[in-house]
Amino acid sequence: MARVKSITGCEADRVSASLSALAGINAAALDRRWRQLFGAAPPPGLPPAQRARVIAYRLQAIAYGDLDRDTARALDRLAQARGQSDQGGEARSVSVPVPDLRGHTPGVTLSREWAGVMHTVQVLETGYAWNGAIYDSLSRVAQLITGTKWNGPRFFGLRAKATRGAEIGVGRVQA
Repeated sequence: MARVKSITGCEADRVSASLSALAGINAAALDRRWRQLFGAAPPPGLPPAQRARVIAYRLQAIAYGDLDRDTARALDRLAQARGQSDQGGEARSVSVPVPDLRGHTPGVTLSREWAGVMHTVQVLETGYAWNGAIYDSLSRVAQLITGTKWNGPRFFGLRAKATRGAEIGVGRVQA
């Protein structure tokens, strides 16, 4: 999941203008822009169209937020596996977990009955609201409800019980 920043309409217009300007600049100007953004020359042999795409991505990542650590690591593993098979190595299948974000999107309401009482938790940008207080962890809310330690997503039915080291219901991408 990406780390998202909020930007103003003026900033969004500036990003849009920068992206539009990339379409009309020559290879030398792309090289200068690359050096400004990355502090080094572009890789040799990288076509101008690809340089423009990487620069466009970087401009948007700076303005709107980049990939989170887990997503970046998953993409690195995929690229590494792809590179090994492209270099004559044995083609490997890489399984990358896809995070199950149900219940972690701000605005979602989670409900669970426990000991005859219906408990409702509101997912916020900054945590989880329950009984008039905000908590950093869904597991902390589950612990307060039950009096024992619980996996919060499992308690609220967002995650099934794991079998043989793999979680049920969490998607995986094969590459």
